[in-house]
Amino acid sequence: MSSKTVLRVALIAGGTSSEREVSLKGARAVEKALKELGHKVEFFDPATDLLKLAQRAREFDVAFLVLHGRGGEDGTIQGFLELLGLPYQGAGVLGSALAMHKGLSKKLYQLACLPVPRGETFHKGRASSKEMVEYAKWLGFPLVVKPATHGSSVGMSIVENEKELSKALDLAFSYDDEVLIEEYIQGREITGGILEEKPLPLVEIIPKESKYFDYETKYTPGKAEEVCPAPLDEKLAEKGKNYALTAHKVLKLRHYSRTDMILKDDEFFVLETNTIPGMTETSLLPLAARVAGLAFKDLVQKLLELALKKS
Repeated sequence: MSSKTVLRVALIAGGTSSEREVSLKGARAVEKALKELGHKVEFFDPATDLLKLAQRAREFDVAFLVLHGRGGEDGTIQGFLELLGLPYQGAGVLGSALAMHKGLSKKLYQLACLPVPRGETFHKGRASSKEMVEYAKWLGFPLVVKPATHGSSVGMSIVENEKELSKALDLAFSYDDEVLIEEYIQGREITGGILEEKPLPLVEIIPKESKYFDYETKYTPGKAEEVCPAPLDEKLAEKGKNYALTAHKVLKLRHYSRTDMILKDDEFFVLETNTIPGMTETSLLPLAARVAGLAFKDLVQKLLELALKKS
């Protein structure tokens, strides 16, 4: 496909997840880039426009997804687009579902010999409070409690002691019926982007005020410093890139992804992989792509081309 080909793009963003506003913010940046590239763009919000998109799918060449969380990164919208025969960028149905569930993805990371924090998932209807408290005490404090199927640090807590555990579990369960209780590893926040099966420069995230890279820090300009390339020696940087690529492959992903890790004592611990990385002004994958020589609108164009490429 020539870069001068004018495409009819269905830009899909918004939705009903807790990350709706971030999705809409990213969509505005992508829409601007698409128009600068000369493409024809129409916006669709899954919260209200799915029937309209189904009726008009043949009017478009490709869909561009800027959706996060449930309904966006869990394979749901991907399955819908597959039924419509509308190409889209990013992971397919299976890869999206695998990456979205932190418990399942952790097991796949382990099968691929990637280091991960110790942890276990608990279902609200199958595990008692006593079981969760006993596991947390065995794991040791501090620890992390988070919903099993949400991203962007939504519903996540760092728990310093047993007294804080109940509140953290209530918060996580308010977002999901399954939660992950995981050891807290103190270290450097590193993220590794993948584009077209190739690692991008690693990014280090340094929160300026918060104790960790929480939701507010992630999406508020000035709350964190993002350093790219991350200041690591070459051997260690290559190790982190290889871990990100391995995570991408073991989860059966395609086109692009971003894997979050903690670096402690020269070892990376893999936390989770994002199948539709953020596209806001503070987003990390576009930063890494820019450092690699790919401007934002060129990244958008590349993703369109990958979506249309026959695999």
